Amino acid sequence: MGEPNLPARQMGRQLKRMRERLGMTQDEAGAPLRMSTSKMSRIEMGYLPPYHDFRALLDRYNVVVSGWGEYISAYDRAKEKGWWHHYGVGNRGFLPIEAEASKVKVFQFGYIPGLLQTEAYMREVFAAGRRPMKPKVLENEVTVRLLRQLRLTDAPILKYHAIIDEHAIRKPILGRADQEEQLRHLVERARLPNVTLQVVPEDVGAYDGQFGNLIVASFEDAEEPDIAYVEHIFGSIHVERRVRSPLLSWRSRISPIGPWMRRIRSR
Repeated sequence: MGEPNLPARQMGRQLKRMRERLGMTQDEAGAPLRMSTSKMSRIEMGYLPPYHDFRALLDRYNVVVSGWGEYISAYDRAKEKGWWHHYGVGNRGFLPIEAEASKVKVFQFGYIPGLLQTEAYMREVFAAGRRPMKPKVLENEVTVRLLRQLRLTDAPILKYHAIIDEHAIRKPILGRADQEEQLRHLVERARLPNVTLQVVPEDVGAYDGQFGNLIVASFEDAEEPDIAYVEHIFGSIHVERRVRSPLLSWRSRISPIGPWMRRIRSR
């Protein structure tokens, strides 16, 4: 099923505020509706109940029927599937988080981040996966990633800060011509006003970023905690909290993409 989306989490918080304004505990609010405390807790976390249970909660919280409209509309928005479902991609992974975020910070040690990849690069990355993809699945994954990249140029604009290890850029994933195109693409993306792209030069030596990749997503809604997302070979984990990026400890040693490109081409 995946994690609740942003509208669902917002609705969960709204229901919690309505309950607390009446001075009810979760048990007191849910008992007459045959809803357990654990179910009430999940609802307030954004795992919304079936429609009729939702209506029962509105009634329980003394919302007059004539005022249900805005809540029902918000409920329907929370239940909508993301555009990526059309391509056979579910709600697991970082995509649903990214779709709702206003700002993303990413560190990649092993490869160029997806939002900055050319089509040739992403095809090579997908082809190198543990499980071979069927042709249609591969095309869907490529299409979804290309559509995700529109967040960098189309509203709602995503503020994007990527730090990439030099090793990831130099890795010979592509042929010479395609590799040059990928490098040009990085420079072009870095010129966007909402994109910051930096490189950890190979002469930096050991640093704590080598423990693995990291993505931190932030949201316009002040009540939404940052989400730190880590993908690994067996799956992924994410943690919701106010995040202070560990990358700040060595930020003085990273370089903007432009000066880094000029330096390596002068060697």
